[in-house]
Amino acid sequence: MSDSPWLMTEAPSEATLPGPDAAPTLPRLLAGIPAHGAMGLDAHLALHGPLPLERRRGRRAESPLISRIERARLGGRGGAGFPTATKLRAVAQGRGRAVVVINATEGEPASEKDRTLATALPHLLLDGGQLAAAAVGAEELIVCVCESAHASIASMATAISERGRLHEPARVNLTAVPSGFLAGQESALVNYLNGGPAIPTFTPPLPFEQGVKRRRTLINNAETLAHVALIARHGSRWFRELGMPSQPGSALITLSGPVAHPGVYEIEHGASLSSLIDAAGGTTADVSAALLGGYAGTWIDGRFLHGVALSDEHLAAHGASVGAGVVLLLSDDACPVAETTRVARWLAGESSGQCGPCVNGLGALAGTLEEIAGGMADANAEQRVARLSSLVRRRGACGHPDGAVNFITSALDTFVADFADHARHGRCDACGRPGELPLPRQTRHAGRPRELARS
Repeated sequence: MSDSPWLMTEAPSEATLPGPDAAPTLPRLLAGIPAHGAMGLDAHLALHGPLPLERRRGRRAESPLISRIERARLGGRGGAGFPTATKLRAVAQGRGRAVVVINATEGEPASEKDRTLATALPHLLLDGGQLAAAAVGAEELIVCVCESAHASIASMATAISERGRLHEPARVNLTAVPSGFLAGQESALVNYLNGGPAIPTFTPPLPFEQGVKRRRTLINNAETLAHVALIARHGSRWFRELGMPSQPGSALITLSGPVAHPGVYEIEHGASLSSLIDAAGGTTADVSAALLGGYAGTWIDGRFLHGVALSDEHLAAHGASVGAGVVLLLSDDACPVAETTRVARWLAGESSGQCGPCVNGLGALAGTLEEIAGGMADANAEQRVARLSSLVRRRGACGHPDGAVNFITSALDTFVADFADHARHGRCDACGRPGELPLPRQTRHAGRPRELARS
């Protein structure tokens, strides 16, 4: 393995992707990324070559691409890491017409990777979507982008227009989706595209069984399909030349906090966290802890960060995972109790309002944290958090309650002394500082699907 992440904003001159016999190197996804604006179709084709569509041998024959993705052991990049080939095969084996959805909504406030791809490298996403459509027999490709991501919307619309001269298997629709932490969840996306609110629904049926327009539907994260576009060109062996045997390939990581150059970086799985921080110009303040995986993720005490490697295999010892590719560093100047309480209240507010354990439980957990932070909690506050957490876990239509509980309980375990001090003495001097953990100014689940462009 190499140990050097690639900074997204540093575009190489005359960047080229390696052939199958070349030494493994980075960047892959971010090769040739422009310093400003989007890579146009001509530049994209010059770098990557034409779309390598394969003809299927008979209507029911499996696309060779699915086997290639399976050999590559590509996992989804939306957070869950579900095997991409398994999703493709489930949709391909169904009856009737299929739909493919590129999920670039990115409701996680701490992540910028999918927005970066949609803004700077839209043709790579469209390549992956068209290849997936051919593999599963879909004639419709829907690109979903958050309605507040104006640069991404503009880049995707231009790219769709540029590809009008290409002969591709699926027509393309670009759709704006409301802002919201849960709006990009699979069932929420299907519900919205079918004319409902962008909130999760109970399953089954799962999207591969019955999704958009009641058709079998493949929904993949934007980064996942960008990898598909490269694996189709360079093969599964090339993909596995980087990373871990248990988690091969590269991944995009959004790094933020007290570093000189926060942003989106491409790493190989298993690269050290220290190398990522070094690539970002090093820290600008002492770091008390790191949150891995975003606001459903896990805190790691700053004392252990030099030994952390960014792969699920290595992070399992800390109860963490790479998840959606988020690394948030918290400085020593910030109050971890205030930060945890602020995010917990926001997570409670992001409930879709349809499942009691989530609506009531997350609000009660946030309220208990606020009591602890203000020194107003009773002696049973810690036990109340544990009891509420057990009542909330594995309840409801989606994983939001589980993620919020994981974030809260991980913070309580990591910042034991800080929470104990606040419980005894109330707010500290750092409680009044501006929050370091990023949160959107406002989000809401509303509106009906808005088609912005089509091919």
